[in-house]
This record gives sequence, C-alpha cells and structure tokens, in this order.
Amino acid sequence: MEEKILLVDDEEGIRKVLGISLMDIGYQVFTAQNGEEALAAFRQHRPPIVLTDIKMPVMDGIDLLQQIKAESPDTEVIMLTGHGDMDLAIKCLKLEATDFITKPINDDVLEIALKRANDRIGMRAQLRAYTENLENLVREQTARLMKTERLAAVGQAVEGLSSALRGIAGDLDAGINCFNELPCFVAIHNRRREIIAINPLYRERLGDHVGRPTGAAYPQDNPELSPVEETFTTGTGMRRRVTVVYADGTRGPVMVHTAPIRDSQGDVELVVEIGADIGEVRRLQERLQATQQRYQQLFDEAPCYITVQTPDLTIQAANRRFQEDFNLTIEASCHKIYKDRDDACPDCPVAKTFSDGQSHQCEMEVTSKRGETYRVLIQTAPIRDLAGNITHVMEMSTNITRTRRLEDQLASLGLMIGSVSHGIKGLLTGLVGGMYLLDAGFKKENQQQIREGWDIVRFMVGRIRDMVLDILYYAKEKDLKWETVDVLGFAEEVLHTVGPKIKDQDITLRHRFDPAIGRFEVDAGIVRSALTNIIENAVEACRSDRSGRPHEICFDVTQDAGYIYLKVSDNGIGMDEATRANVFTPFFSSKGERGTGLGLFISNRILSQHGGGISLESEPDTGSRFSIKIPKKTSVANLLREKT
Repeated sequence: MEEKILLVDDEEGIRKVLGISLMDIGYQVFTAQNGEEALAAFRQHRPPIVLTDIKMPVMDGIDLLQQIKAESPDTEVIMLTGHGDMDLAIKCLKLEATDFITKPINDDVLEIALKRANDRIGMRAQLRAYTENLENLVREQTARLMKTERLAAVGQAVEGLSSALRGIAGDLDAGINCFNELPCFVAIHNRRREIIAINPLYRERLGDHVGRPTGAAYPQDNPELSPVEETFTTGTGMRRRVTVVYADGTRGPVMVHTAPIRDSQGDVELVVEIGADIGEVRRLQERLQATQQRYQQLFDEAPCYITVQTPDLTIQAANRRFQEDFNLTIEASCHKIYKDRDDACPDCPVAKTFSDGQSHQCEMEVTSKRGETYRVLIQTAPIRDLAGNITHVMEMSTNITRTRRLEDQLASLGLMIGSVSHGIKGLLTGLVGGMYLLDAGFKKENQQQIREGWDIVRFMVGRIRDMVLDILYYAKEKDLKWETVDVLGFAEEVLHTVGPKIKDQDITLRHRFDPAIGRFEVDAGIVRSALTNIIENAVEACRSDRSGRPHEICFDVTQDAGYIYLKVSDNGIGMDEATRANVFTPFFSSKGERGTGLGLFISNRILSQHGGGISLESEPDTGSRFSIKIPKKTSVANLLREKT
C-alpha cells in the first residue's frame, strides 16, 4: 500500500512537478494550494508526512505547521523555502518541523529529507511495539504469579475456613459451594470416616467418591494413616505430602491440608480436606519461569535503553544495554546516572507519565560511564496494577547520536555549498578579469599588460587550489599516519615553507627554538599544513594593518615533560571579541573574498585529532597570539582524543 503525503504550495507548477517526483518515489500524493486547504485535506486523509511551502496566501506554512503539530504531534512536516528565508526555516525547526529544503528542489536532497522523516516514523512505531509487548508480558506474568500465590495461601486459609464452616455444618451443600471455584481438591468427611461432599475439581480429577470411605482417593497399598484419619484421632489439623490415585488410574503427588470442624460440645464432627496438585503447581512454576525468561530476553535484547522507574524516579530495573553503557548503582535515579544531577530534569517525561498516565516523548543529551555524550530519543509508558493504578513507568531511550550527527553534517554541507558557491563566483570573476588582461595584452603585444593578467590568473588558480584542498579535508575524515619526528627539523621545514612569502611582504620573521627539544609522534604532513595555515593567517593580519608600523611574526617552540608547545604571534590588526568567538567556526572568514572560512577550523580539527588544541589571545590593533599544544606520545594523544 502506498504511503500518503500531503504537498502544499501556492504555485501550480511546483505542485505538478514535485507531485510527479513523489509519485515516482512511491507516495500517494494529495495537494493543496494554501494552508486552509491543506488543513482540510490533512484532517480527511491523515498523511504521516506533510511537505509545505513557507510563504503562501490565506494561511502560510508556519501557521499550518503549528496547527498540524497541535492536532497530530507525530506528523512529520518538511518545509520548502527560498534562499532568502533561512530565518523562517530556522523558526520552523524550533516549532518541531522535521527538516527544510531550499528551492529549487534537488531530488537527492528531497529523498534524504523523506528518508529522515520515515526513519523517525519507523522509530516511533518500533518503540510503541516494544511498549505493547512488554506491557502484555507484564500482565501475563502478574496473572500467573497471583494464581501461584493463591495456591500457596491455601494452608493459611484452612483454619479460617474451618471456623466459618462450623456454623454451616448442618448444610453441607451450602458449605461445599464455598470451595467450587478453588483450584484445588476439597472434600468433607464425617466421623464415620465417609466422604459426604466434594467440590467439582475433586469430582473431575479424582472421581466421584461421595459416600465412599475416607481413603478412597489414596492407593490401597499405602500402609500409612491418612491425614483425615489422623485429624479425627488427634483433633488437630494436618499438613502432609501424599500420593493420590486420579480417575484415569494414574498416581500423582498432592500437598494435603486438613482441618477439624467441631460440634457444640467440642468434639470433631467433620474434617475438611484440601489438596493442592503439586504437579500442577510445578507446571505453573515452569511456565512462569519460561515467561520470565522470555520477558528478560526481550528486555535485555531490545535495541534501546530500557529502565523501570518508581514514583521517586529510582531505577528499579534496567536492561543489559543500559547497564553496559551507564553506571547503574543501587537506588540510583536516572537524572543522576544520565546527567549527574541531584534533582529531576526539567520537564522529566517519567514524572509527566506518573502525573497524567500518558506516554511522553522528548530528546536530550546524556553522558555514558565512559564520558561520551549521547543524543537519545526518550519515550515513556505507564505500568499499572490490577486496580489500574500506576506503580512504575517504563522509559525507553534510543541512541540517535549518529542520526543527529548526520543531520548536522548535512546542514553544514548546505552551508558549505552556499559559501563555496559564493567564493567560486568571486574567483571566477577574478579569472575572467585576468584572462581579459591577457587577451588584450596579446592583441596589443603589451608585455606589461600580459604580466599583470598572468599574475591575476596565477593568483586565482592558487586560491582555487587552496579552496579545493580545504573542502576535501573538511569533507573527509583522514586517518592519521603516525611517525616519530625531530621537532627542530620539523620547525625548520615550516620556516623554509613560509619564509619566502613572509620576506616578500616586508615582514620580519623571528624564531626561538629550544635546542634540547627532542622528538614527538605526529602525522607530520597535516600538522605542518595546520601550522603553515596559522602562520599565513598571521601574515594576512600584518598585511591588512594600515598603521604604518613595522610588522613582525614570532615563531617559538618549547616543551615540558609531556607536550610540545608552538606559539605564533604577530603585531597585525588583531581581532575583536566577535571575531575571536567565531575564528574556529567553519565558513567564518574575516578576509572577505580572500578566505574560504575553513583554514583555522581545519587546523583546530587536525590538532584535536592529535589530542592537542589551539588557544587564542588577541585585541584589535595590537596583534594576535596562537598557542598550540601537542602531546609527545601517540598513546597520550589517543587517550585525550577518546576523552573528547
């Protein structure tokens, strides 16, 4: 059966073209040209996914999103927006929209957004199925446990029943009717040692022995005195395991309880005999154990974290997956384990379920026992007793960290595409200008114009190369090629690489290297690239300074017992607070058309991969200082990287 989807857009052409694409994917498409029509269609067809434009007449997409989420919070709503509507798109995400797609719509981007929506729908359905299965198992287990407890309570009830039966000893039919529903064998014996009444289960399983001797249900070859005979003789109740003969001739063990019923003079007039089939009890116990094992297996193997919590939010039970990833201690609360909090989290879904008896859902970040941060999707379900009161709440948490990382990467990819497109446009404009100068110079045989044009083309080609390399590094996580490197030789190679460029800019380069610095373990190629990028950033800061003062860049290398420290400082234009806050953010650039916004971000990521990092000190018009810290040993770097 085709999945339903509602497409909402005020442009008929978009509805037709996009509708065809959706039908090709396999959807049954309903369309509307504004929010009011869409709301009516949604209420009629109830599609699980809605694809809507933001800007429309009558009712816009934001109002439609709010209406749909108010009526059906589980419906996935994907927003269509133009390039200029990013603020509106972000507002939609805050209103719980699933995703947004910019126009013109790319089929691959559309399929990714629809897959994400369907994954969320499937995840909720799977969690509901787990909840229903576990609730059914809990109900079955409770029912069987109560039945077993009733059998075990027979002995305690006999003395009380004998007191009640004393008053109705003269009306045996009424007396035996009291036992008709008991899941055990009941017989009443008179002082002549005759069976005078039995309950239906006795008649069905042992035979109709009314009027026969007391020992009719026992093997004839049994030399022992029956419990009934002993009670008549001693006047006290008995509890004994005996063997009985069933109606089909087979034998089986029974736990028998007897109780005397006395007349007004205190003599034993009747004896009540109640027997529990031990074999049946064992079968019930085995079935109960099998049910418990199935329940525990389902509980442990569920592909999510499951806990059962009490009203004070104490975790009473947790499945294996939860215990593997989190520190479960006696009487611990989920907020203590997840977030190391002493009080409950705001808007706790478990507390809400205890309050209103409804299932609740939310997302939050939690910390594992290894210090890793997970993004989890939480759903709760109440567990009730036979009276309908909520005694516990089951919390199921699915780890969606990878999903959210993928979403973040896709969002970053969208930002990167926009930034790269803008950057390439500027570079192409520069190339066109350089080619124009070259062409004009060739026609006029003007060598000066040819050189100017060629310099522009060469500069732009270099910028394109830098941009492509930055994008490739940003897009693909690289495996490090560890090697033991002489630090002084490494630092000299960096100077050799950047020295000529600094000299051409009339900037003084000073350096101070610790001569006893030794070696460290790094991927020399990419660390050299990161350091070069930082020094080139210092060169650009000096070039941009128009104060007229002489400029210099200092490159220092020092050490301590475990780390190598590399410092790059300049007396260029410096940075204000806003620039410092964003300098390591992808696609942020203070260089205008000369930067891709990826250089310092990539440098920081390279050093993080090595277990190190970068700190920055800078003020406007005074310059900047980048301090770099790298562990000497690979083992230390790996340990630090795991912790982060």
